[in-house]
Amino acid sequence: MTKRRSLEPLMWLLFSIGGMATALLIPVLLFLFGLAFPLGWLPTPDYAYLLSVLRHPVTRLVLFGLCVLALFHSAHRLRYTLYDGLRLEQFSASISLACYGGAVIGSGTAAYFLLRI
Repeated sequence: MTKRRSLEPLMWLLFSIGGMATALLIPVLLFLFGLAFPLGWLPTPDYAYLLSVLRHPVTRLVLFGLCVLALFHSAHRLRYTLYDGLRLEQFSASISLACYGGAVIGSGTAAYFLLRI
């Protein structure tokens, strides 16, 4: 009899990496584009410069990775909040499908928009 392997360790890995990447990168981006540039604390980069940076494949890959990791981190956190907080263990299959399916759809949407640039 073969033992079926679980995807749970992979989900926990995505959760931890996503949490770390989100905690390190999102505040920097929010500070720069939400405060520093609009308030004039730092010189605002040209539109053409930002577009050229955004069109670079490494930038797209980093932004896509950040989106994917943040979405899977959120999906895992929401899944366990529903399990433990609301005690909805009886709906485990549908909750997992909704949470991780939403993360996959969001990742596909991020890929679509990053490839359109």
